[in-house]
This record gives sequence, C-alpha cells and structure tokens, in this order.
Amino acid sequence: MDVIPEKTPPLPLAFDEWARCNAIAEDCWIIVGKGPTSAKLATLDTSAHRVMTLNHAIRQIDAHVAHAIDLDVLTSLTDIEINRARFWLMPWVPHVANRPGPDDLQACIAKIPVLARLAREGRLLWYNASTAGTGNPAQPVVPVRFFSAEAALNVLALSGVRHVRTLGVDGGRTYAPAFSDVSATLLANRRSSFDRQFESIADSIFRHDLDFGPLDEEVPIRVYVATERAQMLATRVLEYSIRRRSSITTRVHAICDFGISVPQPRDLTNRPRTPFSFQRFLIPEAAGKAGRAIYLDSDMQVFKDIRALWSQPMGAAPLLSASAPADDGRRPQFSVMLLDCGRLDWDIADIVRQLDCGRLDYTQLMYEMKLAPGWRADISSRWNSLEHYDNGTCLLHYTDMEVQPWISTRNPLAYLWVAELRHALASGFISMDYLRGEVAQGFARPSLVWQMDHDLDDPLLLPREARALDRAYVPPFMSLETRGIGSPWTSARARARALMRHVYRRSGLSNALTRARNYVNR
Repeated sequence: MDVIPEKTPPLPLAFDEWARCNAIAEDCWIIVGKGPTSAKLATLDTSAHRVMTLNHAIRQIDAHVAHAIDLDVLTSLTDIEINRARFWLMPWVPHVANRPGPDDLQACIAKIPVLARLAREGRLLWYNASTAGTGNPAQPVVPVRFFSAEAALNVLALSGVRHVRTLGVDGGRTYAPAFSDVSATLLANRRSSFDRQFESIADSIFRHDLDFGPLDEEVPIRVYVATERAQMLATRVLEYSIRRRSSITTRVHAICDFGISVPQPRDLTNRPRTPFSFQRFLIPEAAGKAGRAIYLDSDMQVFKDIRALWSQPMGAAPLLSASAPADDGRRPQFSVMLLDCGRLDWDIADIVRQLDCGRLDYTQLMYEMKLAPGWRADISSRWNSLEHYDNGTCLLHYTDMEVQPWISTRNPLAYLWVAELRHALASGFISMDYLRGEVAQGFARPSLVWQMDHDLDDPLLLPREARALDRAYVPPFMSLETRGIGSPWTSARARARALMRHVYRRSGLSNALTRARNYVNR
C-alpha cells in the first residue's frame, strides 16, 4: 500500500499582514513578561486588553498572541501551555541560545514538529527582526536591541497599535517566583540588568507617540512646567529632553496654557519674584485634584528616565521636594517637586488672600512650603543639579539667568543644552522656522541659528562673525550691558576645553567610546 506523504505545512503569515486583516490598531494591548509584577495578574483586570505574552509568561495567562524570540522557548513548553495562545509570533530567523540561529523559520518548520503543527493550523506569525535576515523585505524591520519586550512593543507599534500596557516587563535582575524553574534563562544574553530594555522602549514611545506604561502604575506621567511666552523655547527643549528618555508615556504641560488667573498680592514683598513663581500652586487644579504630578521650572534639562522620579514612594507626604547637597548651605529648593494632587487643596485666590491678611508671608509660602504640611525633601539632589553636570546628573538646572544657554554664549555647560536643541531639530520635534521665530521675537540669541546651521554645539567656539550677531541682542529679562556682567568663560583655558570637546565629538571617538561602555555595561 502506497504511503501518501504529509502535506508540506503552509508558510506562516507576516504579522503586519495579519494585523491589517484583523484590524488590531485600535485595540488596547497588554504585554506580559516574567518580571516580578507579573505576580499581580491575579489581582488586576486585563479583560479590556488583547494579551501578548513574552516567552514562558504564556504559562500564567491565555494570550491572543504569544511572542517567542528564541526557539528554546517553544521546545520547552508543553502542548497545553502552547495551546493557551491563539497565535505564536517569532522572528523570521529565530534565536537559539540568545543569538540568531542558523535557520530561517521556513527551515525550522521542516525540522521542528511543534512549529509544523502551528503552521498547519494557521497559528504561526512572523516578523523581520533587526538581529538577522528578513523573510520579505517589503515587511517592516523591527528594532531589537536587548530583550524580547522591545521586539514585542515595536511589532505592535509598527502595526499601528498606540495603546499598550505591561505587567512583568520590569527592570532589575529577577523573575517572579512562578518562573524560578527557568532561572537559567535569567539575563542569559549577558546584559547587566533588565533596565537596559527601557532605553529602546523610551525611543519607541517617543517615535510612535505611544500611550504606554505598566498596568499597575499611573499613566501617563504628568509634568507641569512653570514658564511664560519668552521661555517657550527652553520649555520645548526641556520637554524633548524628558520625553525622549522616558520609558512611560509622559505629557509635559506649560502651566501658563491652562489660563488660570493669578492675582497679585497687595504687599510688594509678597509678590512673585518671577512672572511664573506662583504657577506651581495651580497644579492641583490643572490636574483635576487627583493623581500625581511633577513640577519643574523651564530652565532645566533632563538626562535620565523621569520614571525614576515619578515612581518614587511618597508615603503619607503630600509633596516631595529635591534635597540639597550636604555642603550646599542653601535653603530647601522647590523647583523640582512630586505632588499628590488629591492631598493638596490649593486655591491661588485663597493663597493670595492669606498673603494679604498676614496669615502667610512669601518666605513661608515659597521656601518653607507651609501649604503642604508633612512634605519631605526625599528627591535626590541629582534631580536638581544647579549649574553642575557629571555622569550621574539626572536634571541640570540653569539657575544663572544671565548666562542661560538660549540667551547667552557664556555658560560653560551651554554645549549640553545646544546639543539637545540640535537633536530636537533633527527629530522634527522643533523646526528651524520655530527657532528663527523665537530669535526674531528676541526670546533667544541670534547666534543659536548660526550654531545650528554650522553644527557647532559649544558657543565658546563661535567665531567672531557669529559672536557679532549677538552684539545688539538684549535678553528679555535683563540687559547684560547695564548689569556690568563680565565674560569669565572667554579665557584661553575655557576655549581650549571647548575646542577639545568639539574635536572629540566630530572625530567619532565619542561614539566609539559610548559603544564600548554600552558593551561593558550589558
């Protein structure tokens, strides 16, 4: 009797095509990993989301799509566990032992029975991963740097999905206890921590404007910036510096845009020192008297993921402020704050009435924060670094108004802010027309445009013709000429350091050393 050969399994379907056919772009998704917060699955409602699991996380929850970047995952699961997912998703060149394997998915299907079965049942999907070759160049290439969560998020984002939550996609170096039996896979790719995935996740959020964050945390992060029209370029650069590094969706609000009227105290000694000093007291109202909020001044630049500030425990405190270094000698600073808006019953009209009737004075209001009893200075001073920058700086505060980088060429750290502006322009977040408009209105120095046109970050290196552009410039808040400000940063030593920074960046050595550090810190 002749034996009829088994029919060759059909090729799997590209995820992008499957996503279009199933109109998934408008759905809310949740990505579930093996991190410690996956233990909360039993207490949190996921019914409003389509579920995508990562690797062995399929053991804890039924999934619409299970993602496995590594072949070892599928071969280690039981049929019952595999069948908890309606579809399985893999890169066209699956990984083996945390590296792209020798075979593409078509070859793997011919060798591995579980893949052949999934293909025959029409349950196997694929995507082009940036780690190896493509199945079809017409399909998008999905960026993958460190961990499978990045691939899963980018697969969804490239398919038009914009609303994503997570559980078990955590930092640190541990899995949830339920996955102790697969601890051999823990950081098997030799990365130092799961924190590394947040770098590329932040990039994906920013690039695709995603509504993204953990299911068990408040999303989005809300940042309220005290500013005014003349400071909007600085505010936009601050926003860019925050959002491109944030691993949770972050919305940055200029407080002046809420249109809340701020009355002036009768006593001149109680009046705000800047046009926006009292804006911080508008935040609870602007935030709907609920949830957390971060307060920042506009003359700042962020260098780390602001999620670390947002998720800081508050306990019973209605407000956390930034601490000062032990040897600083300054009184408490409230230019960086984390607020619990539900505990702060602030009303600006009532605050001014208290100032007018003597129940409150400016010092008590601004420097003692009498309106938030129980506040604590628990935020690290690295989140309010005053005119100082090193590798541990989270937030740089340009407190010296007379040499702020957008109005002066004399700030020794201006190259950091100008580089951020240049990146914001390159990404399209800020346009050259916008920058020229700010300069035309006198809100920024004219030489900024010259720096952008000539790819020069450090204003200490400006040639004579570029410096001449600022000769008649008067910043909006003061006149440098009438205050007799000198030029302490035009010394030969300062210019030499600036020139070395510029040559270092242009030589490519900077990128090489960055790559080396990333390799060491994997």
